[in-house]
Amino acid sequence: MQRAYHTKLKLNNKQKTLMATHAGYSRWVWNWALAMWNEAYKQGLKPSANKLKKFYTNHIKPQYSWQSTLSSRVYQFAFMHLGEAFSRFFQGVAKRPKFKKKGRNDSFTIDNCGKVMRFSGRRLKLPFIGWIFTYEPLPEINTKRVTISRVADCWYISVA
Repeated sequence: MQRAYHTKLKLNNKQKTLMATHAGYSRWVWNWALAMWNEAYKQGLKPSANKLKKFYTNHIKPQYSWQSTLSSRVYQFAFMHLGEAFSRFFQGVAKRPKFKKKGRNDSFTIDNCGKVMRFSGRRLKLPFIGWIFTYEPLPEINTKRVTISRVADCWYISVA
């Protein structure tokens, strides 16, 4: 059985800015994709997260140079999460996905391009972000992805 861990991060101002930028990027992509999904659905088309992601990667992302300074895995997970949200909606398990607002449940998911990340102790190395510290030590963990979220201006990492 795999156990999940959720712990507070000890970040400097530069790291906090980088986290907020990545969370904003994830929110921006989610809102763009949700608007496109709704528009396509109104026109009678059957959109999917993969089709939107391909269109975004080829046509929209090149228009915004600021996105090239951030991890590309963040926007890929935003599309994946939106696809899962619509899947739950169509199954009748959840409500229709909504647009995200800044400052409310800011979060993003990041991975190491399919490679295993190894964590132990209070020092963690995240891809594209670098070394970060936690307030409490973590046992030895091998994972492929982590979710970083902000609650009340404090950043947390969730590892499963």
